[in-house]
Amino acid sequence: MRFLKQTLAATAMTLMLSATAHAADCRRVSVEGQALGYSVAELFSKNGLKNTIYGQGREGRGPVKTTCKTDGAMTTCHSSQMACKVGDEKLCLGAWLCSPL
Repeated sequence: MRFLKQTLAATAMTLMLSATAHAADCRRVSVEGQALGYSVAELFSKNGLKNTIYGQGREGRGPVKTTCKTDGAMTTCHSSQMACKVGDEKLCLGAWLCSPL
């Protein structure tokens, strides 16, 4: 019975530590998009965020937060999202062109 309790305690500790280590591999990724119109700047920001997260070998978690500000004719949008490491980094040329290989 004592052996069973020790085994269960060791298993619980291992699971708890692995969950903590996995959670520590998450971070907030932010991207800025700028264009002449609000909708285009928002599109650049959100798509750039998606490709940046993919290029880093991460997966987005939770909602995407986007804020936009218009200065004269230009609109600048900032998008951010929590992202966790799920694989290796991908080959990307900037935030727009990523290779699926």
